Amino acid sequence: MDEILHIASLVVLARPERFDAVKANLRLLDGVELHQESAAGKLVVVLEAVHENQILQRIDQINNLPGVLNAALIYHEILDPAGDSQ
Repeated sequence: MDEILHIASLVVLARPERFDAVKANLRLLDGVELHQESAAGKLVVVLEAVHENQILQRIDQINNLPGVLNAALIYHEILDPAGDSQ
């Protein structure tokens, strides 16, 4: 790893009737990984980006997807190649 990497974890809440479409749209976004999900429309998403503003832009983008009720940041870590993580 040559540059700083931002890793963020989100909980995305979607309308249950639009859940499959929301997951399909999320899979189209760069730097997004889908993890755990519940039938109630909750989904754990992990984002990776080089710049912090990319994380913020991606959260806004997810919040604006059809069927998404809310995307909430749960965790953010900065991995620094110099060995310091925050």
